[in-house]
Amino acid sequence: MNHRDAPVPPHAGPRQEYVDAFDALDTDGNEQQRQQEQQEQQAERHIPGQRSAEQEDQAPGGRHRGPGRHGMPGDSRRHRRRKGGWGRTLTGIGTAAVVTALGVAVAVRVAGPDAPGADLADAVQPGPGGASEPLAERDESSPPPAEPSMPPEPAYEELLATEFELDPGLTGSGELVPVPGTADAANPGATTELRYRVDVEDRIGLDPELFAEAVHRTLNDDRGWGNGDERSFTRVSAGDHDFVVTLASPGTTADWCARAGLDVTVDNVSCNASTTERVMINAWRWAQGAETFGDDIAGYRQMLINHEVGHRLGYGHVTCPAEGALAPVMMQQTKFLTMNGLTCRPNPWPHPDN
Repeated sequence: MNHRDAPVPPHAGPRQEYVDAFDALDTDGNEQQRQQEQQEQQAERHIPGQRSAEQEDQAPGGRHRGPGRHGMPGDSRRHRRRKGGWGRTLTGIGTAAVVTALGVAVAVRVAGPDAPGADLADAVQPGPGGASEPLAERDESSPPPAEPSMPPEPAYEELLATEFELDPGLTGSGELVPVPGTADAANPGATTELRYRVDVEDRIGLDPELFAEAVHRTLNDDRGWGNGDERSFTRVSAGDHDFVVTLASPGTTADWCARAGLDVTVDNVSCNASTTERVMINAWRWAQGAETFGDDIAGYRQMLINHEVGHRLGYGHVTCPAEGALAPVMMQQTKFLTMNGLTCRPNPWPHPDN
């Protein structure tokens, strides 16, 4: 038989299962990509002057080109495999590389300038519209935020004029505690030097320091009992003393006044317990004042100190001398301002004109 006349065996193509496997790979890889490609091919058929896939598969003169060299539709399937397989693979690799680079940059930024790889401190971060911008640097030269300032403590004059709450029937523990500290007399060269101590009953809710300061300032005021250079008042906290100015609850005050034969419970007032060393100041009166002084709490407290110390110095009660005159400090101003038909004005000082 002539070799040229022998029948030409058909070209062996790929096995069907391989073809099916590639089709499955295409389908499982990215169905959305495949649909997009089909839409593009459909659009190409309607572009004037461009040959469709079916036209490309026909030889000149209308002959069909038939299967490709591997028995598969030649151009269109190879085109899909390139875009749907390797194209997707390369895209995934590129995306992973970008994510990794950003992760390294952020890690270096967090670790600080001394960490390995800190030369990447100028790494970028996405800016508006996807642009890259340098990460913001903290301004180490900026001062820390200022702490809120505490309000100043009230001045002595403000506290002396402040009314405090106290139970008029309170009876304290009876424990009278000396207030620490000393204070020199305003006129140390006076004829007579009097040394005094200040005690405050424990746990009655009043400020011992405020009371001690008020006593010393009042006794050493030019309008007080100093009478020029006649007397001076020095405060001590221990040792020898001439008397003790004592702030105590109403119940404790009544007890000490009773030792001197005085009943102060009727009007809840203070006293000079003359048979003892104590000048007793009723804490409720100190805290609340008296109706005769109205809102002048500071003036009433100064009068209270001067009046009871005046008894210790030997002065007794007096009456209102004239209508509208300043009341003498030894008038019982806690109880009243009117006596014998005459009304005086409240006054805290022995010598108010000084």
